Amino acid sequence: MSLSVQFLSLLAMIGTGVVAGAFMDMIGTATAQAGKKTFIRRHAAWFEVIGWIVVGCWTFYILFLVRDGAWRMYDPVAQISGLLLYASFFYKPFRLLGRIVLLVVIKPLWFIVRLVITIIRQILRIIVKFVVFLFMPFVKLYRIISRRLTNLIQPKSSASKSGKKNTKKVRNSGGGSNPS
Repeated sequence: MSLSVQFLSLLAMIGTGVVAGAFMDMIGTATAQAGKKTFIRRHAAWFEVIGWIVVGCWTFYILFLVRDGAWRMYDPVAQISGLLLYASFFYKPFRLLGRIVLLVVIKPLWFIVRLVITIIRQILRIIVKFVVFLFMPFVKLYRIISRRLTNLIQPKSSASKSGKKNTKKVRNSGGGSNPS
């Protein structure tokens, strides 16, 4: 392996350290900005672990492209130096770039997605109201028919209950004898 290939792989590992720092900073910022009771905040540790796994796989992929996956002793040192480079020099420019992307790309896209969802909800509400309006006469007709059918069936059973005479004895409050 020539010196130029080793130097290129060293630069690639430093670059992966910088990108790893930016990616993990992005995950930390996203979890910090989420509401306290959201899914993201509750599972922040899992997102961090998944982030580190993704960074590790991506780093190995870069290492595979540069050196066919051959790992050298200076690779972790190069990645740590890349992380430190991000923390010392690239932190503020990346944050500025992140805010610009948030304002120019993500917020307008999120607004469009919410607008489309709102429009679809309104269309579905109109369709539901229209279907309810169409079926309302049939519902009323069903209620009228079911009431009449129950009235035809119920008088037979309720007539026997209401046809009974009151068999309770009435108390005589006068204290005299009961003539019946």
